[in-house]
Amino acid sequence: MSKRRENNVPATFFIFSHCLQKTFFINFSFFGFIDNGQKKTYISLVRFAIHQELENTMPEERSKLKLYSGGHKGAEAEFGEQAEKWHIPEVNYSFEDHQMVRNKSAQVLNAEELTKGDLSMEIVSQKMGRNYARPDKIRRVIQSIYHMVTNSYHIFAVGWIQPDDTVKGGTGWGVELAKMFNCDVSVYDQDREGWFTWRDGKWTPDAPMIPHRPFTGTGTRNLTDAGKAAIHDLYQRSFGDPPQA
Repeated sequence: MSKRRENNVPATFFIFSHCLQKTFFINFSFFGFIDNGQKKTYISLVRFAIHQELENTMPEERSKLKLYSGGHKGAEAEFGEQAEKWHIPEVNYSFEDHQMVRNKSAQVLNAEELTKGDLSMEIVSQKMGRNYARPDKIRRVIQSIYHMVTNSYHIFAVGWIQPDDTVKGGTGWGVELAKMFNCDVSVYDQDREGWFTWRDGKWTPDAPMIPHRPFTGTGTRNLTDAGKAAIHDLYQRSFGDPPQA
């Protein structure tokens, strides 16, 4: 590959080359519950997103340490506050009528941008084993989570890991999306008070560290004191003491 070509490969290419199989086919063991027609539809959505990002995103963006989040009360706001202490830039994705607690560096996604993350609600509901009472609103949340995950090398979430290995609440979709793309994902379980990283098809106790590259910080609105401390400790473990003001 020429140097000129390297300089024009977008951020998302690196994510999808890592997260998808060599020919951009997803490992369909994840989709055992859907038929071939649904698989083809999903591949089309992924390829469309790749095509759009190949045109719009530059690789140097992926070399920069940055937090991607949603600014919600609880874990997301805390990830943002800690990022500010360590002077780490952040992007908080939002959309029309979205209520945010932390709106620093908010990026409001328009309808076209949201559509890039327009995954089938049927697939989401079946994989998560949940029905959503407000599908229009949750769809926009999922669309925004898509942008967080596809811009990140590692996804960090705070919540509760359930017996079926999904994560409770809306946080679970970001985690499942990371699994789907074979991206690095770590969850702090507030009941067990410990970090777990998804490896070889199971949650493994871990002490993860934030890479010096873009990452996602998300999680429950009901953040406990232990969860809050875990987020702080994650930054401390990754970067040492915060810079002096």
